[in-house]
Amino acid sequence: MKTKTTPTLSSAPRTGARTPPRGGTPGPLGVRASTLARTLLAVSAAAAVGSVATRPASLWYRRLRKPSWQPPSEAFGLIWTPLYGLIAVGTARVLDRRRGADRTAFAARFAANLVLNAGWTLAFFHGRSPRLALAEISALNASNADLVRQAWATDRAAGAVLLPYAAWTAFATALNTAIVRLNPAEK
Repeated sequence: MKTKTTPTLSSAPRTGARTPPRGGTPGPLGVRASTLARTLLAVSAAAAVGSVATRPASLWYRRLRKPSWQPPSEAFGLIWTPLYGLIAVGTARVLDRRRGADRTAFAARFAANLVLNAGWTLAFFHGRSPRLALAEISALNASNADLVRQAWATDRAAGAVLLPYAAWTAFATALNTAIVRLNPAEK
């Protein structure tokens, strides 16, 4: 009688490692529905905080000098909506492919990233501090680079899905930098 053996998987991520999703049957995006639901809930919370704190119609914001290449205010929601979806899918793919302490560590990195994500809006619009927001988004960029690197090492598709998020925040950093330079009196 032949016995079926299950290969053991190292809990440490390996570059290019393709491990099966953790428990349950993955859906068409390669993730379990329960994992995707949790990551969607987490990114929705960050998006909600950002949405509530954003005030592009405020007198303070309208008075700021902005670079000519800044997209119109309406574009930001159109861009962030699919980005949040990609963040949820990419992180769900990683979480479903990690085990134990490695999974917990990635989940903590993901949570910290979302706090930084929402924190930029709070610093910029609520705190009315382009300089503080610039320092904050620099930390977000470092967190994004780490998330992409970790995701890529676990599942290349997950890493690729997170790249647009990292690219957009890099663009947002350039925009924030330009606003700081154009408004030297702002804190």
